[in-house]
Amino acid sequence: MGALFDNLDVVAKAFGNTLWISVVAGILSFVWGVVLAAFRVSPVGPLRAFGTAYVNVIRNTPLTLVFIFFLAASPQLMGLVVPLGATMAIIAMTLYTSTFVCEAVRSGVNSVGVGQAEAARSVGLTFIQTLTHVIMPQAFRSVMPPLINVYVAHIKNTSVAAGFATTELVAIANRLANGNPGDVVGIFFGIGLAFLVLTVPLSVAAERLESRVAVAR
Repeated sequence: MGALFDNLDVVAKAFGNTLWISVVAGILSFVWGVVLAAFRVSPVGPLRAFGTAYVNVIRNTPLTLVFIFFLAASPQLMGLVVPLGATMAIIAMTLYTSTFVCEAVRSGVNSVGVGQAEAARSVGLTFIQTLTHVIMPQAFRSVMPPLINVYVAHIKNTSVAAGFATTELVAIANRLANGNPGDVVGIFFGIGLAFLVLTVPLSVAAERLESRVAVAR
């Protein structure tokens, strides 16, 4: 691990980039994922069809192909040029992770009793009001543990960005390993520990929340 300590400033910058991409893409994917979940349970057919098609296509597509789409296809098909690096990583990971957020939230919505929605409609609430004031608050309580698991996977998926000119932890590990072939094991062991610093607290939080929800039920 000597190479890591000798380049601690570079590793710290890569750790910061990984954290930045994880947090920004995580927030955006949560917002877009909740919107998609609303689409999927919407009584409006076109919205429901769009949400279903989007989730099924993107969720079943490897994340690497989503990056490649923005790198090679979107400039020709859509005239959309996304800068390499953190910007592309945030956009690609937002579009990808939001599908898993959507399905987690949708499972929570489906766990809420039908009577709750019927009672809300009987007092004159619209679909949006029923969803935001009655259904979603109850749904979020039960989906927090699986949502956290989604974000554990989301953080680990930042490693894919290493192949697309993003200076994150795995990219730095590859660079240091190429320059220090005798310290490869130590370098990747250290990078693995850095990822654990990001993911273990989330895993512990998921276990605690899961036990609390189970007790509440």
